[in-house]
Amino acid sequence: MSPGAAPRATAGTSETIVVPPAPTARDLAQAKHDFATGTKLKNSGKTEAAFEMFERASKLAPQNVEYLTAREMTRQQLVMEAIERGNRAMLENNEVAAMAEFRRALEFDPSNEFARQRLHDAVWAREVVPNRTLEITAKTIDVRLSPQEGKKDFHFKGDSRSLLTQVARAYDVTATIDDSVRTKPVRFNIDSVNFSQAMEAANQVTKTFWIPLSGSQMYVVADTAENRRNFERMAIRTFYLNDILTPQELTETVNGLRQLLDIRLIQQNTTESTITIRAPLPVVDAATQLIESIAGGRPQLMLDMRVYQISSSLMRQTGIQWPTSFNLFNLSPALLASLVPGSSDLINQLIASGGINQANSQALQALLAQLQQASQNPLLTTPFATFGGGQSLMGLSWTPNLKVNLQVNESDVKSLEHVTLRASQNIPAVLRIGERYPVVNATFAPIYNSAAISQVVGNQSYTAPFPSFTFEDLGLNLKATPLIHSNRDVSLIIDMNIRTLAGTGVNGIPIINNREYKGSITIKNGESGVVAGFLSKADALSMNGWPFLSRVPAATYGTAMHEKNENDDELLIVVTPQIVRMAPQHAIALQLPRGQ
Repeated sequence: MSPGAAPRATAGTSETIVVPPAPTARDLAQAKHDFATGTKLKNSGKTEAAFEMFERASKLAPQNVEYLTAREMTRQQLVMEAIERGNRAMLENNEVAAMAEFRRALEFDPSNEFARQRLHDAVWAREVVPNRTLEITAKTIDVRLSPQEGKKDFHFKGDSRSLLTQVARAYDVTATIDDSVRTKPVRFNIDSVNFSQAMEAANQVTKTFWIPLSGSQMYVVADTAENRRNFERMAIRTFYLNDILTPQELTETVNGLRQLLDIRLIQQNTTESTITIRAPLPVVDAATQLIESIAGGRPQLMLDMRVYQISSSLMRQTGIQWPTSFNLFNLSPALLASLVPGSSDLINQLIASGGINQANSQALQALLAQLQQASQNPLLTTPFATFGGGQSLMGLSWTPNLKVNLQVNESDVKSLEHVTLRASQNIPAVLRIGERYPVVNATFAPIYNSAAISQVVGNQSYTAPFPSFTFEDLGLNLKATPLIHSNRDVSLIIDMNIRTLAGTGVNGIPIINNREYKGSITIKNGESGVVAGFLSKADALSMNGWPFLSRVPAATYGTAMHEKNENDDELLIVVTPQIVRMAPQHAIALQLPRGQ
Protein backbone atom coordinates (compact mmCIF):
# COMPACT_ATOMS: atom_id res chain seq x y z
CA MET A 1 0.00 0.00 0.00
CA SER A 2 1.38 3.38 -0.98
CA PRO A 3 1.87 6.05 1.67
CA GLY A 4 -1.24 8.02 2.36
CA ALA A 5 -3.57 5.36 0.96
CA ALA A 6 -6.75 4.89 2.89
CA PRO A 7 -8.09 1.33 3.07
CA ARG A 8 -11.84 0.99 2.77
CA ALA A 9 -13.68 -2.26 3.59
CA THR A 10 -17.11 -3.17 2.23
CA ALA A 11 -19.63 -4.33 4.82
CA GLY A 12 -20.16 -8.08 4.82
CA THR A 13 -17.04 -8.81 2.74
CA SER A 14 -13.34 -9.10 3.34
CA GLU A 15 -12.42 -7.18 0.17
CA THR A 16 -10.21 -4.14 0.65
CA ILE A 17 -10.32 -1.35 -1.92
CA VAL A 18 -7.19 0.80 -2.02
CA VAL A 19 -7.83 4.37 -3.07
CA PRO A 20 -4.68 5.99 -4.55
CA PRO A 21 -3.60 9.23 -2.97
CA ALA A 22 -4.37 12.49 -4.70
CA PRO A 23 -1.41 13.90 -6.66
CA THR A 24 0.48 16.63 -4.92
CA ALA A 25 1.18 20.03 -6.40
CA ARG A 26 4.75 18.94 -7.07
CA ASP A 27 3.51 15.86 -8.96
CA LEU A 28 1.14 17.97 -11.05
CA ALA A 29 3.92 20.42 -11.91
CA GLN A 30 6.27 17.58 -12.89
CA ALA A 31 3.53 15.91 -14.96
CA LYS A 32 2.89 19.16 -16.80
CA HIS A 33 6.61 19.53 -17.51
CA ASP A 34 6.87 15.92 -18.76
CA PHE A 35 3.84 16.39 -21.01
CA ALA A 36 5.30 19.54 -22.55
CA THR A 37 8.63 17.76 -23.08
CA GLY A 38 6.86 14.80 -24.70
CA THR A 39 4.96 17.10 -27.05
CA LYS A 40 8.22 18.71 -28.22
CA LEU A 41 9.85 15.31 -28.71
CA LYS A 42 6.89 14.03 -30.75
CA ASN A 43 6.90 17.09 -32.97
CA SER A 44 10.60 16.55 -33.63
CA GLY A 45 10.03 12.91 -34.65
CA LYS A 46 11.27 11.20 -31.47
CA THR A 47 8.17 9.12 -30.86
CA GLU A 48 9.60 6.56 -28.40
CA ALA A 49 11.09 9.24 -26.14
CA ALA A 50 7.80 11.14 -26.31
CA PHE A 51 5.91 7.98 -25.27
CA GLU A 52 8.10 7.66 -22.16
CA MET A 53 7.37 11.28 -21.20
CA PHE A 54 3.63 10.83 -21.73
CA GLU A 55 3.68 7.66 -19.66
CA ARG A 56 5.45 9.40 -16.80
CA ALA A 57 3.00 12.29 -16.94
CA SER A 58 -0.02 9.94 -16.89
CA LYS A 59 1.37 8.09 -13.86
CA LEU A 60 1.91 11.33 -11.93
CA ALA A 61 -1.54 12.67 -12.85
CA PRO A 62 -3.69 9.60 -13.62
CA GLN A 63 -6.92 11.60 -13.71
CA ASN A 64 -5.77 13.92 -16.49
CA VAL A 65 -7.55 12.79 -19.65
CA GLU A 66 -5.23 14.79 -21.93
CA TYR A 67 -2.15 12.96 -20.66
CA LEU A 68 -3.82 9.55 -21.02
CA THR A 69 -5.03 10.35 -24.53
CA ALA A 70 -1.58 11.48 -25.67
CA ARG A 71 -0.01 8.32 -24.22
CA GLU A 72 -2.45 5.95 -25.95
CA MET A 73 -2.28 7.77 -29.29
CA THR A 74 1.51 7.63 -29.21
CA ARG A 75 1.40 3.95 -28.22
CA GLN A 76 -0.76 3.08 -31.22
CA GLN A 77 1.50 5.10 -33.51
CA LEU A 78 4.53 3.13 -32.32
CA VAL A 79 2.67 -0.16 -32.77
CA MET A 80 1.63 0.67 -36.35
CA GLU A 81 5.13 1.83 -37.28
CA ALA A 82 6.61 -1.41 -35.94
CA ILE A 83 4.05 -3.51 -37.83
CA GLU A 84 4.75 -1.62 -41.07
CA ARG A 85 8.49 -2.20 -40.67
CA GLY A 86 7.81 -5.88 -39.99
CA ASN A 87 5.64 -6.18 -43.09
CA ARG A 88 8.38 -4.63 -45.23
CA ALA A 89 10.88 -7.09 -43.75
CA MET A 90 8.54 -9.99 -44.58
CA LEU A 91 8.30 -8.83 -48.19
CA GLU A 92 12.11 -8.74 -48.31
CA ASN A 93 12.27 -12.33 -46.91
CA ASN A 94 14.03 -11.06 -43.79
CA GLU A 95 12.12 -13.08 -41.21
CA VAL A 96 14.54 -12.30 -38.34
CA ALA A 97 14.02 -8.55 -38.64
CA ALA A 98 10.27 -9.06 -39.07
CA MET A 99 10.07 -11.12 -35.88
CA ALA A 100 11.97 -8.42 -33.98
CA GLU A 101 9.59 -5.69 -35.20
CA PHE A 102 6.46 -7.68 -34.39
CA ARG A 103 7.81 -8.44 -30.92
CA ARG A 104 8.54 -4.74 -30.54
CA ALA A 105 4.92 -3.98 -31.38
CA LEU A 106 3.74 -6.49 -28.76
CA GLU A 107 5.97 -4.83 -26.14
CA PHE A 108 4.07 -1.58 -26.65
CA ASP A 109 0.65 -3.25 -26.87
CA PRO A 110 0.54 -6.88 -25.63
CA SER A 111 -3.18 -7.13 -26.49
CA ASN A 112 -2.68 -6.44 -30.21
CA GLU A 113 -3.86 -9.65 -31.89
CA PHE A 114 -2.82 -8.53 -35.38
CA ALA A 115 0.81 -8.12 -34.28
CA ARG A 116 0.66 -11.52 -32.59
CA GLN A 117 -0.69 -13.14 -35.75
CA ARG A 118 2.01 -11.51 -37.90
CA LEU A 119 4.63 -12.80 -35.45
CA HIS A 120 3.27 -16.33 -35.95
CA ASP A 121 3.40 -15.81 -39.72
CA ALA A 122 7.05 -14.79 -39.48
CA VAL A 123 7.85 -17.86 -37.38
CA TRP A 124 6.09 -20.15 -39.88
CA ALA A 125 7.94 -18.54 -42.76
CA ARG A 126 11.25 -19.11 -40.98
CA GLU A 127 10.60 -22.63 -39.71
CA VAL A 128 8.03 -24.60 -41.65
CA VAL A 129 6.13 -26.59 -39.02
CA PRO A 130 4.10 -29.53 -40.35
CA ASN A 131 0.44 -28.76 -39.92
CA ARG A 132 -1.34 -32.06 -39.65
CA THR A 133 -5.01 -31.58 -40.22
CA LEU A 134 -5.85 -35.31 -40.51
CA GLU A 135 -7.09 -37.44 -37.64
CA ILE A 136 -7.99 -41.14 -37.77
CA THR A 137 -11.00 -41.40 -35.47
CA ALA A 138 -11.73 -45.13 -35.85
CA LYS A 139 -10.13 -48.20 -37.40
CA THR A 140 -10.23 -51.98 -37.16
CA ILE A 141 -7.52 -54.07 -35.52
CA ASP A 142 -4.83 -54.82 -38.08
CA VAL A 143 -3.29 -58.31 -38.18
CA ARG A 144 0.15 -58.17 -39.72
CA LEU A 145 2.67 -60.88 -40.47
CA SER A 146 6.17 -60.57 -39.00
CA PRO A 147 8.51 -62.68 -41.17
CA GLN A 148 12.23 -63.01 -40.61
CA GLU A 149 14.25 -60.25 -42.20
CA GLY A 150 16.95 -60.95 -44.72
CA LYS A 151 17.30 -62.19 -48.30
CA LYS A 152 17.20 -65.81 -49.42
CA ASP A 153 17.97 -67.85 -52.56
CA PHE A 154 15.54 -70.46 -53.88
CA HIS A 155 16.17 -73.27 -56.41
CA PHE A 156 13.14 -75.52 -56.18
CA LYS A 157 11.68 -78.29 -58.30
CA GLY A 158 8.50 -80.00 -57.10
CA ASP A 159 4.77 -79.39 -56.55
CA SER A 160 3.08 -76.06 -55.86
CA ARG A 161 1.93 -76.81 -52.28
CA SER A 162 5.45 -77.80 -51.21
CA LEU A 163 6.84 -74.63 -52.78
CA LEU A 164 4.55 -72.40 -50.72
CA THR A 165 5.37 -74.28 -47.52
CA GLN A 166 9.14 -74.15 -48.14
CA VAL A 167 9.17 -70.41 -48.97
CA ALA A 168 7.16 -69.55 -45.83
CA ARG A 169 9.37 -71.80 -43.61
CA ALA A 170 12.49 -70.05 -44.89
CA TYR A 171 11.32 -66.85 -43.16
CA ASP A 172 10.03 -68.57 -39.94
CA VAL A 173 6.41 -68.43 -41.04
CA THR A 174 3.98 -71.35 -40.89
CA ALA A 175 1.83 -71.64 -44.01
CA THR A 176 -1.53 -73.43 -43.99
CA ILE A 177 -2.57 -74.45 -47.49
CA ASP A 178 -6.27 -74.45 -48.38
CA ASP A 179 -7.80 -77.32 -50.30
CA SER A 180 -8.60 -74.99 -53.16
CA VAL A 181 -4.88 -74.80 -54.07
CA ARG A 182 -4.21 -77.22 -56.90
CA THR A 183 -1.16 -79.49 -56.79
CA LYS A 184 0.90 -79.17 -59.92
CA PRO A 185 4.62 -79.47 -60.74
CA VAL A 186 6.54 -76.18 -60.70
CA ARG A 187 10.12 -74.94 -61.04
CA PHE A 188 11.13 -71.96 -58.92
CA ASN A 189 14.56 -70.26 -59.17
CA ILE A 190 15.15 -66.82 -57.64
CA ASP A 191 18.11 -65.24 -55.82
CA SER A 192 18.50 -62.62 -53.10
CA VAL A 193 14.87 -61.81 -52.32
CA ASN A 194 13.08 -60.85 -49.10
CA PHE A 195 9.83 -62.38 -47.87
CA SER A 196 7.55 -60.01 -49.76
CA GLN A 197 9.34 -60.54 -53.05
CA ALA A 198 9.58 -64.32 -52.63
CA MET A 199 5.92 -64.76 -51.73
CA GLU A 200 4.77 -62.50 -54.55
CA ALA A 201 6.76 -64.57 -57.06
CA ALA A 202 5.48 -67.86 -55.54
CA ASN A 203 1.88 -66.60 -55.65
CA GLN A 204 2.25 -65.76 -59.33
CA VAL A 205 3.64 -69.22 -60.10
CA THR A 206 0.97 -71.08 -58.11
CA LYS A 207 -1.89 -68.56 -58.77
CA THR A 208 -2.65 -68.08 -55.08
CA PHE A 209 -2.82 -65.32 -52.48
CA TRP A 210 -2.34 -65.31 -48.72
CA ILE A 211 -3.84 -63.63 -45.68
CA PRO A 212 -2.18 -63.24 -42.25
CA LEU A 213 -3.58 -65.17 -39.28
CA SER A 214 -1.05 -63.98 -36.70
CA GLY A 215 2.47 -62.68 -36.58
CA SER A 216 3.92 -66.06 -37.69
CA GLN A 217 1.01 -67.81 -39.41
CA MET A 218 -0.51 -67.36 -42.84
CA TYR A 219 -3.31 -68.96 -44.83
CA VAL A 220 -2.86 -69.60 -48.57
CA VAL A 221 -5.85 -70.01 -50.92
CA ALA A 222 -6.38 -70.13 -54.67
CA ASP A 223 -6.67 -66.73 -56.31
CA THR A 224 -10.30 -66.68 -57.44
CA ALA A 225 -12.98 -64.02 -57.26
CA GLU A 226 -14.99 -66.08 -54.75
CA ASN A 227 -11.96 -66.64 -52.50
CA ARG A 228 -11.08 -62.97 -52.67
CA ARG A 229 -14.58 -62.13 -51.53
CA ASN A 230 -14.63 -64.74 -48.76
CA PHE A 231 -11.09 -64.68 -47.37
CA GLU A 232 -9.56 -61.32 -48.13
CA ARG A 233 -9.39 -59.31 -44.91
CA MET A 234 -11.40 -56.06 -45.00
CA ALA A 235 -10.37 -53.07 -42.94
CA ILE A 236 -12.52 -50.13 -41.88
CA ARG A 237 -11.02 -46.72 -41.20
CA THR A 238 -12.64 -43.33 -40.54
CA PHE A 239 -10.75 -40.11 -41.30
CA TYR A 240 -11.60 -36.70 -39.89
CA LEU A 241 -10.40 -33.82 -42.10
CA ASN A 242 -10.71 -30.56 -40.19
CA ASP A 243 -9.35 -28.44 -43.04
CA ILE A 244 -12.23 -29.27 -45.39
CA LEU A 245 -14.24 -26.07 -45.69
CA THR A 246 -17.17 -26.97 -47.94
CA PRO A 247 -19.19 -30.13 -48.72
CA GLN A 248 -18.08 -29.83 -52.35
CA GLU A 249 -14.42 -30.26 -51.36
CA LEU A 250 -15.29 -33.35 -49.32
CA THR A 251 -17.22 -34.81 -52.26
CA GLU A 252 -14.31 -34.17 -54.63
CA THR A 253 -11.95 -35.97 -52.22
CA VAL A 254 -14.26 -38.99 -52.01
CA ASN A 255 -14.66 -39.17 -55.80
CA GLY A 256 -10.90 -39.02 -56.27
CA LEU A 257 -10.31 -41.92 -53.86
CA ARG A 258 -13.09 -43.97 -55.44
CA GLN A 259 -11.74 -43.56 -58.97
CA LEU A 260 -8.03 -43.84 -58.18
CA LEU A 261 -8.10 -46.86 -55.83
CA ASP A 262 -11.36 -48.43 -57.04
CA ILE A 263 -12.90 -48.29 -53.57
CA ARG A 264 -16.54 -49.29 -53.70
CA LEU A 265 -17.43 -49.00 -50.00
CA ILE A 266 -16.73 -45.40 -49.08
CA GLN A 267 -19.02 -43.04 -47.19
CA GLN A 268 -18.82 -39.32 -46.38
CA ASN A 269 -20.37 -37.26 -43.60
CA THR A 270 -20.52 -33.61 -44.61
CA THR A 271 -21.72 -32.38 -41.20
CA GLU A 272 -18.69 -33.84 -39.38
CA SER A 273 -16.20 -33.72 -42.31
CA THR A 274 -15.41 -37.44 -42.07
CA ILE A 275 -14.69 -40.16 -44.63
CA THR A 276 -15.21 -43.87 -43.82
CA ILE A 277 -13.48 -46.46 -46.03
CA ARG A 278 -14.05 -50.25 -46.03
CA ALA A 279 -11.60 -52.08 -48.28
CA PRO A 280 -8.70 -54.56 -48.13
CA LEU A 281 -6.00 -53.50 -45.72
CA PRO A 282 -3.40 -52.60 -48.40
CA VAL A 283 -5.99 -50.45 -50.14
CA VAL A 284 -6.90 -48.73 -46.87
CA ASP A 285 -3.21 -48.08 -46.19
CA ALA A 286 -2.83 -46.59 -49.66
CA ALA A 287 -5.89 -44.39 -49.09
CA THR A 288 -4.39 -43.27 -45.78
CA GLN A 289 -1.19 -42.15 -47.50
CA LEU A 290 -3.14 -40.27 -50.16
CA ILE A 291 -5.34 -38.49 -47.62
CA GLU A 292 -2.31 -37.58 -45.53
CA SER A 293 -0.66 -36.06 -48.60
CA ILE A 294 -3.62 -33.78 -49.29
CA ALA A 295 -4.61 -33.09 -45.68
CA GLY A 296 -1.64 -30.97 -44.69
CA GLY A 297 -3.66 -27.80 -45.05
CA ARG A 298 -4.26 -25.66 -48.09
CA PRO A 299 -1.35 -23.51 -49.25
CA GLN A 300 -1.81 -19.92 -48.14
CA LEU A 301 -0.28 -16.61 -49.07
CA MET A 302 -0.40 -12.93 -48.20
CA LEU A 303 -1.36 -10.55 -51.01
CA ASP A 304 0.04 -7.05 -50.75
CA MET A 305 -1.87 -4.84 -53.19
CA ARG A 306 -1.30 -1.15 -53.83
CA VAL A 307 -3.58 0.99 -55.99
CA TYR A 308 -2.09 4.35 -56.93
CA GLN A 309 -4.35 7.09 -58.31
CA ILE A 310 -3.02 10.48 -59.42
CA SER A 311 -5.28 13.18 -60.86
CA SER A 312 -4.16 16.69 -61.76
CA SER A 313 -5.81 19.57 -63.61
CA LEU A 314 -4.63 23.01 -64.69
CA MET A 315 -6.71 25.90 -66.06
CA ARG A 316 -4.91 29.11 -67.01
CA GLN A 317 -6.24 32.35 -68.56
CA THR A 318 -3.78 35.09 -69.49
CA GLY A 319 -3.87 38.08 -71.84
CA ILE A 320 -5.88 41.21 -72.66
CA GLN A 321 -9.28 40.92 -74.28
CA TRP A 322 -9.88 43.88 -76.62
CA PRO A 323 -13.22 44.63 -78.25
CA THR A 324 -13.61 42.54 -81.38
CA SER A 325 -16.92 43.93 -82.76
CA PHE A 326 -17.99 47.56 -83.37
CA ASN A 327 -21.27 49.33 -84.24
CA LEU A 328 -21.09 52.46 -86.45
CA PHE A 329 -24.13 54.78 -86.67
CA ASN A 330 -24.95 58.40 -87.78
CA LEU A 331 -25.97 60.78 -84.99
CA SER A 332 -28.53 62.90 -86.90
CA PRO A 333 -31.44 64.65 -85.11
CA ALA A 334 -33.82 62.23 -86.79
CA LEU A 335 -31.91 59.28 -85.26
CA LEU A 336 -31.93 60.89 -81.82
CA ALA A 337 -35.66 61.52 -82.03
CA SER A 338 -36.26 57.89 -82.97
CA LEU A 339 -34.02 56.61 -80.16
CA VAL A 340 -35.69 58.72 -77.43
CA PRO A 341 -39.48 59.04 -77.81
CA GLY A 342 -40.73 62.58 -77.04
CA SER A 343 -37.35 64.22 -77.62
CA SER A 344 -38.06 65.53 -81.18
CA ASP A 345 -39.83 68.67 -79.94
CA LEU A 346 -36.94 69.46 -77.59
CA ILE A 347 -34.41 69.06 -80.37
CA ASN A 348 -36.40 71.26 -82.81
CA GLN A 349 -36.71 74.01 -80.17
CA LEU A 350 -32.97 73.90 -79.48
CA ILE A 351 -32.19 74.12 -83.19
CA ALA A 352 -34.69 76.99 -83.76
CA SER A 353 -33.31 78.97 -80.82
CA GLY A 354 -29.74 78.43 -82.02
CA GLY A 355 -28.80 76.41 -78.93
CA ILE A 356 -27.40 73.74 -81.18
CA ASN A 357 -26.71 73.67 -84.87
CA GLN A 358 -24.87 71.52 -87.27
CA ALA A 359 -21.61 73.33 -86.61
CA ASN A 360 -21.93 73.20 -82.83
CA SER A 361 -20.79 69.63 -82.30
CA GLN A 362 -19.95 70.15 -78.60
CA ALA A 363 -23.54 71.14 -77.79
CA LEU A 364 -24.80 68.15 -79.75
CA GLN A 365 -22.48 65.80 -77.83
CA ALA A 366 -23.73 67.27 -74.52
CA LEU A 367 -27.28 66.62 -75.63
CA LEU A 368 -26.36 63.06 -76.53
CA ALA A 369 -24.91 62.56 -73.06
CA GLN A 370 -28.15 63.78 -71.45
CA LEU A 371 -30.23 61.60 -73.75
CA GLN A 372 -27.99 58.63 -72.98
CA GLN A 373 -28.74 58.97 -69.25
CA ALA A 374 -32.49 59.30 -69.84
CA SER A 375 -32.81 56.62 -72.47
CA GLN A 376 -33.04 52.84 -72.10
CA ASN A 377 -32.24 52.15 -75.76
CA PRO A 378 -29.30 49.67 -76.06
CA LEU A 379 -27.60 51.89 -78.62
CA LEU A 380 -27.31 54.78 -76.19
CA THR A 381 -26.69 52.71 -73.00
CA THR A 382 -23.61 51.11 -74.61
CA PRO A 383 -20.42 53.21 -74.35
CA PHE A 384 -19.58 54.84 -77.68
CA ALA A 385 -17.29 57.48 -79.18
CA THR A 386 -18.16 60.20 -81.70
CA PHE A 387 -16.22 61.66 -84.58
CA GLY A 388 -17.01 63.96 -87.47
CA GLY A 389 -19.41 66.92 -87.35
CA GLY A 390 -22.72 68.16 -88.66
CA GLN A 391 -24.56 65.69 -90.82
CA SER A 392 -21.45 63.47 -90.74
CA LEU A 393 -21.36 63.19 -86.93
CA MET A 394 -20.90 59.46 -86.35
CA GLY A 395 -21.04 57.22 -83.27
CA LEU A 396 -18.87 54.15 -82.67
CA SER A 397 -19.78 51.59 -79.95
CA TRP A 398 -18.11 48.31 -79.05
CA THR A 399 -18.69 45.18 -76.97
CA PRO A 400 -17.34 43.86 -74.77
CA ASN A 401 -15.29 46.25 -72.74
CA LEU A 402 -11.56 45.98 -72.33
CA LYS A 403 -10.73 43.03 -70.02
CA VAL A 404 -7.41 41.89 -68.53
CA ASN A 405 -7.23 38.27 -67.28
CA LEU A 406 -4.50 36.74 -65.10
CA GLN A 407 -6.08 33.58 -63.65
CA VAL A 408 -4.67 30.14 -62.75
CA ASN A 409 -6.64 27.22 -61.24
CA GLU A 410 -4.61 24.11 -60.41
CA SER A 411 -5.52 20.94 -58.51
CA ASP A 412 -3.49 17.84 -57.70
CA VAL A 413 -5.02 14.77 -56.05
CA LYS A 414 -2.98 11.70 -55.05
CA SER A 415 -4.44 8.65 -53.34
CA LEU A 416 -3.11 5.23 -52.33
CA GLU A 417 -5.15 2.15 -51.52
CA HIS A 418 -2.96 -0.34 -49.64
CA VAL A 419 -4.63 -3.72 -49.05
CA THR A 420 -3.16 -6.83 -47.41
CA LEU A 421 -5.13 -10.08 -47.82
CA ARG A 422 -4.55 -13.63 -46.67
CA ALA A 423 -5.92 -16.13 -49.16
CA SER A 424 -5.98 -19.92 -49.52
CA GLN A 425 -5.31 -22.06 -52.55
CA ASN A 426 -8.03 -21.77 -55.21
CA ILE A 427 -10.47 -20.04 -52.82
CA PRO A 428 -11.54 -16.50 -53.76
CA ALA A 429 -10.66 -13.81 -51.24
CA VAL A 430 -13.16 -10.95 -51.38
CA LEU A 431 -12.63 -7.48 -49.91
CA ARG A 432 -14.99 -4.52 -50.07
CA ILE A 433 -14.01 -1.13 -48.66
CA GLY A 434 -16.32 1.84 -49.08
CA GLU A 435 -20.03 2.44 -48.75
CA ARG A 436 -23.29 1.22 -50.21
CA TYR A 437 -24.99 4.13 -51.94
CA PRO A 438 -28.79 3.96 -52.47
CA VAL A 439 -30.08 4.74 -55.95
CA VAL A 440 -33.81 5.37 -56.25
CA ASN A 441 -35.52 3.28 -58.92
CA ALA A 442 -39.12 4.44 -58.54
CA THR A 443 -41.32 6.56 -56.26
CA PHE A 444 -45.03 6.17 -55.60
CA ALA A 445 -47.78 8.82 -55.45
CA PRO A 446 -51.60 8.70 -55.75
CA ILE A 447 -52.85 9.28 -59.28
CA TYR A 448 -56.10 10.88 -58.13
CA ASN A 449 -57.29 12.89 -55.16
CA SER A 450 -60.01 11.57 -52.89
CA ALA A 451 -61.71 12.73 -49.71
CA ALA A 452 -59.61 10.33 -47.62
CA ILE A 453 -56.36 11.57 -49.17
CA SER A 454 -57.38 15.19 -48.67
CA GLN A 455 -58.18 14.48 -45.04
CA VAL A 456 -54.81 12.89 -44.20
CA VAL A 457 -52.97 15.61 -46.11
CA GLY A 458 -54.91 18.26 -44.24
CA ASN A 459 -54.21 16.89 -40.77
CA GLN A 460 -50.55 16.19 -41.74
CA SER A 461 -50.81 12.46 -41.03
CA TYR A 462 -50.10 11.39 -44.61
CA THR A 463 -47.10 9.07 -44.97
CA ALA A 464 -45.60 8.78 -48.41
CA PRO A 465 -45.07 5.22 -49.73
CA PHE A 466 -41.53 3.92 -49.38
CA PRO A 467 -39.64 4.29 -52.69
CA SER A 468 -37.96 1.46 -54.57
CA PHE A 469 -34.18 1.62 -54.63
CA THR A 470 -31.05 -0.47 -55.06
CA PHE A 471 -27.64 -0.25 -53.42
CA GLU A 472 -24.45 0.31 -55.38
CA ASP A 473 -21.10 -0.61 -53.81
CA LEU A 474 -18.84 2.43 -53.87
CA GLY A 475 -15.15 2.33 -53.06
CA LEU A 476 -12.73 -0.55 -53.59
CA ASN A 477 -14.13 -4.00 -54.48
CA LEU A 478 -11.48 -6.71 -54.80
CA LYS A 479 -11.71 -10.43 -55.54
CA ALA A 480 -8.48 -12.45 -55.85
CA THR A 481 -8.21 -16.22 -56.44
CA PRO A 482 -4.65 -17.57 -55.96
CA LEU A 483 -3.11 -20.75 -57.34
CA ILE A 484 0.26 -21.70 -55.81
CA HIS A 485 2.50 -23.91 -57.94
CA SER A 486 5.08 -26.40 -56.70
CA ASN A 487 7.95 -24.15 -57.88
CA ARG A 488 6.54 -21.35 -55.62
CA ASP A 489 5.18 -19.36 -58.55
CA VAL A 490 1.79 -17.78 -57.92
CA SER A 491 -1.03 -17.41 -60.45
CA LEU A 492 -3.67 -14.83 -59.55
CA ILE A 493 -7.11 -14.27 -61.02
CA ILE A 494 -8.00 -10.70 -60.08
CA ASP A 495 -11.34 -8.95 -60.36
CA MET A 496 -11.16 -5.39 -59.06
CA ASN A 497 -13.18 -2.21 -59.52
CA ILE A 498 -13.10 1.26 -58.01
CA ARG A 499 -16.40 3.14 -58.03
CA THR A 500 -16.93 6.73 -56.96
CA LEU A 501 -19.71 9.28 -57.32
CA ALA A 502 -19.32 11.84 -60.08
CA GLY A 503 -20.06 15.46 -59.40
CA THR A 504 -23.14 15.57 -61.64
CA GLY A 505 -26.28 13.54 -62.24
CA VAL A 506 -28.96 13.03 -64.88
CA ASN A 507 -32.58 13.67 -63.87
CA GLY A 508 -31.70 13.20 -60.21
CA ILE A 509 -29.89 9.90 -60.86
CA PRO A 510 -26.22 10.02 -59.80
CA ILE A 511 -23.44 9.24 -62.23
CA ILE A 512 -20.97 6.64 -60.92
CA ASN A 513 -17.37 6.67 -62.10
CA ASN A 514 -16.13 3.11 -62.62
CA ARG A 515 -12.61 1.74 -63.02
CA GLU A 516 -12.50 -2.00 -63.43
CA TYR A 517 -9.83 -4.63 -64.05
CA LYS A 518 -10.30 -8.34 -64.72
CA GLY A 519 -7.42 -10.60 -65.61
CA SER A 520 -4.85 -13.13 -64.48
CA ILE A 521 -1.12 -12.91 -63.84
CA THR A 522 1.64 -15.34 -62.84
CA ILE A 523 4.54 -13.96 -60.79
CA LYS A 524 7.20 -15.37 -58.52
CA ASN A 525 6.92 -15.46 -54.77
CA GLY A 526 7.97 -12.14 -53.21
CA GLU A 527 8.15 -10.27 -56.53
CA SER A 528 6.03 -7.22 -57.31
CA GLY A 529 4.10 -7.12 -60.55
CA VAL A 530 2.09 -4.38 -62.22
CA VAL A 531 -1.24 -5.90 -63.19
CA ALA A 532 -2.89 -2.77 -64.60
CA GLY A 533 -1.94 0.75 -65.64
CA PHE A 534 -4.09 3.53 -67.01
CA LEU A 535 -3.06 6.98 -68.19
CA SER A 536 -5.38 9.66 -69.54
CA LYS A 537 -4.05 13.02 -70.70
CA ALA A 538 -6.03 15.88 -72.26
CA ASP A 539 -4.70 19.30 -73.36
CA ALA A 540 -6.84 22.11 -74.73
CA LEU A 541 -5.58 25.55 -75.89
CA SER A 542 -7.83 28.36 -77.12
CA MET A 543 -7.08 31.94 -78.21
CA ASN A 544 -9.48 34.87 -78.72
CA GLY A 545 -8.25 38.25 -80.05
CA TRP A 546 -7.55 40.39 -83.04
CA PRO A 547 -6.46 38.68 -86.24
CA PHE A 548 -2.83 38.89 -87.32
CA LEU A 549 -1.74 40.81 -84.20
CA SER A 550 -2.69 37.90 -81.89
CA ARG A 551 -0.16 35.67 -83.70
CA VAL A 552 2.75 38.07 -83.38
CA PRO A 553 4.99 36.58 -80.61
CA ALA A 554 5.83 39.95 -79.10
CA ALA A 555 2.25 41.23 -79.01
CA THR A 556 0.15 38.07 -78.65
CA TYR A 557 -0.58 38.40 -74.91
CA GLY A 558 -1.36 42.12 -75.33
CA THR A 559 -3.86 41.63 -78.13
CA ALA A 560 -5.48 38.26 -77.38
CA MET A 561 -6.84 36.09 -74.57
CA HIS A 562 -5.13 32.72 -74.10
CA GLU A 563 -6.87 29.86 -72.25
CA LYS A 564 -5.17 26.54 -71.49
CA ASN A 565 -6.73 23.41 -69.87
CA GLU A 566 -4.71 20.32 -68.88
CA ASN A 567 -6.12 17.15 -67.28
CA ASP A 568 -3.96 14.17 -66.30
CA ASP A 569 -5.33 10.97 -64.78
CA GLU A 570 -3.21 7.93 -63.88
CA LEU A 571 -4.01 4.57 -62.26
CA LEU A 572 -1.48 1.88 -61.28
CA ILE A 573 -2.12 -1.48 -59.57
CA VAL A 574 0.84 -3.36 -58.03
CA VAL A 575 0.55 -6.86 -56.48
CA THR A 576 3.15 -8.65 -54.33
CA PRO A 577 2.42 -12.26 -53.19
CA GLN A 578 4.14 -13.76 -50.14
CA ILE A 579 3.66 -17.50 -49.52
CA VAL A 580 3.17 -18.34 -45.85
CA ARG A 581 2.32 -22.04 -46.17
CA MET A 582 3.06 -24.63 -48.82
CA ALA A 583 1.60 -28.07 -49.45
CA PRO A 584 3.73 -31.09 -48.41
CA GLN A 585 6.34 -31.87 -51.06
CA HIS A 586 7.13 -35.56 -50.51
CA ALA A 587 6.79 -38.57 -52.78
CA ILE A 588 4.24 -41.32 -52.17
CA ALA A 589 4.93 -45.02 -52.80
CA LEU A 590 1.83 -47.22 -52.85
CA GLN A 591 1.87 -51.02 -52.93
CA LEU A 592 -1.51 -52.49 -53.81
CA PRO A 593 -2.49 -56.15 -53.92
CA ARG A 594 -2.95 -57.83 -57.25
CA GLY A 595 -6.25 -57.07 -58.87
CA GLN A 596 -6.29 -53.49 -57.61
